[in-house]
Amino acid sequence: MTPQRRAALVSVVAASALIAIKLVSGLASGSLGLVAESLHSGTDLVAALLTFFAVGIAVKPADRGHQYGHGKAEHLAALAEAAVLSLVSIAVASLAAARLAGWVEASVDAHWWAFAAVAVVLTIDLSRTLVSLRTARRYQSAALLSNALHFGSDFAGTIAVLAGLVSVRAGWPSGDSVAALFVAILVLGAASRLMRRNIDVLMDRAPADAVAAARAAILGLVPPVQLRRLRLRHAAGRAFVDAVIGVSPGAAVEQGHADADRVEAAVHRALRGSDVVVHVEPLRAEADLRERIRAAAMGVSFVREIHNLSVIETADGFEVSLHLKLPGETALGAAHDMADDVERAIAAAVPEVVAVRTHIEPLAEESAGEVVEHDSADVERIVVEATGEPPREVRFLHTDEGLFVFVTLGLEAGVTLADAHTRASAVEERVRAVLPDAADVLVHTEP
Repeated sequence: MTPQRRAALVSVVAASALIAIKLVSGLASGSLGLVAESLHSGTDLVAALLTFFAVGIAVKPADRGHQYGHGKAEHLAALAEAAVLSLVSIAVASLAAARLAGWVEASVDAHWWAFAAVAVVLTIDLSRTLVSLRTARRYQSAALLSNALHFGSDFAGTIAVLAGLVSVRAGWPSGDSVAALFVAILVLGAASRLMRRNIDVLMDRAPADAVAAARAAILGLVPPVQLRRLRLRHAAGRAFVDAVIGVSPGAAVEQGHADADRVEAAVHRALRGSDVVVHVEPLRAEADLRERIRAAAMGVSFVREIHNLSVIETADGFEVSLHLKLPGETALGAAHDMADDVERAIAAAVPEVVAVRTHIEPLAEESAGEVVEHDSADVERIVVEATGEPPREVRFLHTDEGLFVFVTLGLEAGVTLADAHTRASAVEERVRAVLPDAADVLVHTEP
């Protein structure tokens, strides 16, 4: 028999003994507090039996039908325990309230043997709490930990029952009902915490502290490894970790495997006993990433243009922002739905993108225009001062939106794109200053 099952079996025996002691003493003395505690111990027996069988199932190795093992059996048992505790605590609270309101008459005899029974109960509660807690910590057992917390609440509840009996002995009969009500509230609080904790595990909620520890372990590797994605879930005190890392496209298979081994070892050091799976992907150039994002966005119906595309790499993956142009007559609700379609399309086509944010703009409609004569002396002077050469072309176009100015600059073929853009921007700014009524100024550069 495993140590976990042995600890659970001890809890079964202890719960059975406590039920007998509390129930007999409660019925003999008329103490609702002791009867409530006997019911509480009845739920302990159910919980201990569930734990006994659940731990036996949880330690079974993985098989074809349960490839991740049977660890969640413990959490199912703990959830069932919490449900039973909730029902019993509500029933006890209702009876205690009825006594306090005078709807139910009852007399309590606080004899010496009732106090002796409480002393025995306190001794058993304290010992089994310590045993279950020590074993739960040693084997990382969720079911045994829930039992330890439960037994600890039993100890506190028994102290309240003792206080109630002392109150009855001192001449305040309602003290026993107040103690019973306290026990019921105590049990209900413990049950709610148990339910929340185990539902989180059954729903694969990622524990924030474990995720942070695994991420820090991976990002702290030297030489560094690019973490593309990290997923984590818990079952029976064991972490299951899925990580995706990126390596250079030219790296050998051995190098990728070595990086995966380093990641696995780092996570094992941070989360002992964890099950780690590492997937290796080749790093893609940013230009390739942008093209895939752009293609996915333009593949959505009614999308006419995207611009201001930004790709930002974070620890969790890539975050994307872009400006999306749609027909101007599109209703806002429909435009928002289209933007959602674009975000979903990008997420589906580019899995390494973790977030997409869109800015919606109306697509400018075509307008009629004609070439017009206009004094270009100021424009030519600005270009000569900026480049040392006159402009290759200056054209003025009159449209419904206003005057459009087109300027072509001739630059050396060896000039970098960044330098050419800086010069064009400077010319554009100065032209706008001398032609404040211009609707737009476009400066084109060519070698």
